[in-house]
Amino acid sequence: MPADLSTVHDALYALMKPLENDLVVVHDKPGTYYLNTRVPWRGKDLYFGGVVIKKNYVSYYLMGVYMYPDLLDGISDALRKRMQGKSCFNFKSDDPALFEELGTLTANSLQRLQKEGNA
Repeated sequence: MPADLSTVHDALYALMKPLENDLVVVHDKPGTYYLNTRVPWRGKDLYFGGVVIKKNYVSYYLMGVYMYPDLLDGISDALRKRMQGKSCFNFKSDDPALFEELGTLTANSLQRLQKEGNA
């Protein structure tokens, strides 16, 4: 894995790692990190999000923004440009300002899932 992507992965991983007390770690191995909620949804574990190194970028998945798209109201154009689909953000390089914004969005997602009884 390229060194740049490792740095990006580590920064994005640091956004989700503190949430382990409220969520369930499914995978935590080099290049792949997934969390589920503690509350099943429709009889299955509910995926919260994850960080995965791909060939040319790092993907940050955040299921809360898929379930509650209003969480995306007011995000910056720069972060929105990083979106691939409805719940994935892709990064090729370190971007502390966007990572800070994504960290806030991640915390808001967890709070919303908890409020709705899904975490």
